[in-house]
This record gives sequence, structure tokens and C-alpha cells, in this order.
Amino acid sequence: MLFRRKFGLANVTWLGERVSRFTVLLVNANRTTSRVMGRLANVMRTLPLKARKSVTFDRGSEFMDWPHLQAEVGAQTWLSNRTAPVKPWRAQNMDRANAR
Repeated sequence: MLFRRKFGLANVTWLGERVSRFTVLLVNANRTTSRVMGRLANVMRTLPLKARKSVTFDRGSEFMDWPHLQAEVGAQTWLSNRTAPVKPWRAQNMDRANAR
């Protein structure tokens, strides 16, 4: 899939639970924080409390509304550290989700 602005504003948000590897893909019409966080909140509300204890975001602008998500679903929210090396479990989850 190509997600470049010249092809439109649509994008995919990937939500993965690292122990069970349960994965949710959300297709968004655009990257506005209200749309992305609203979709994430709707999905996360349906998950058991144990599965939504915490969530880690990259530092994309679509995640700027993270305090509202934290308040709505009760998940502890973290922002990733861009300077830290990629964690092996994170790379493995992405590779498995992408069938690599």
C-alpha cells in the first residue's frame, strides 16, 4: 500500500497487543487527531480492561489528543522515544503483522 499525500489523505492505524499478538487495523479517511483518536477509543472500549492497560504511540501529529484517549478508555498512555533503538519485540510484532 502506498500512503503518500499525492494519493490522498487515507491512512492505516495499527494497534497490536504484544503478548497475544492480537492486531487491529483501522482505516482512516485522514490523519486528524480527532478522527484517529475517536476511532481508537471506539475500538479500545470493546477490549477487556487487561488488554487496554497501556498504549504507546509514535510521535505522529495524529496522536496529539492522547490525553483524551487516556481519560476515555482508562489506558495509561506513553509516547515512544525516537532516539532509543527499536525494541526487538516491537519489530517482531510489526513483521508478523506484515507477514514478513
